[in-house]
Amino acid sequence: MKITALTVGPVETNCYLVSDGDGVTAILDPGAEPEKIVACMEEDGLTPGAILLTHGHFDHIGGAAALQERFSIPVYIHRADGEMLTDDEKNAGAAFGLPAEKVEGARLLNGGESVSVGGLSFLLLHTPGHSKGSCCYRVGDALFSGDTLFRGGVGRTDLYGGSWRELLASVGRLAALKGDFHVYPGHGALTTLDEERKKNPYMGMSGHDDLF
Repeated sequence: MKITALTVGPVETNCYLVSDGDGVTAILDPGAEPEKIVACMEEDGLTPGAILLTHGHFDHIGGAAALQERFSIPVYIHRADGEMLTDDEKNAGAAFGLPAEKVEGARLLNGGESVSVGGLSFLLLHTPGHSKGSCCYRVGDALFSGDTLFRGGVGRTDLYGGSWRELLASVGRLAALKGDFHVYPGHGALTTLDEERKKNPYMGMSGHDDLF
């Protein structure tokens, strides 16, 4: 498995190209600059197989429609965020003056199922809080955490569908995963789950005083 990270768009979203040994590639969170993503795939000889979205905010879906149309590949997102793919109010594009092109015909997931892209299998973990349908994708020893978990922090909860209580519960479930994982967040630096278990102040905040 090969992972290539790109930073795209005005809010510096992390887009990841995750390819198997034959170069078949899952595109995670193509938030903007689809031409930059295409150029990187062409340079590395990668074949796009699917688009996986960790949630429906504009800065994570902005390049998805163009890539979907160009390559005729499926787009996956959790069912609870499906409405955000065609609504600039709910995906926050309107609020930031950065409306995203509408993504039509996405395949809606419920959480707990796996998506196969080439020889790789991505397990979707539903981790609501940043949005109703925020999720993480786990493949091998990699965890793509979207805007649920960052290095030293967690995602905001003041946009449509956000919930501080749900976010803390989701981060707690990530902390309880067995073993260590390389964590690839939606923004900022890479980290590991063990590192966040030790240093992230939001992991383990699950008592009454934290949630209410």
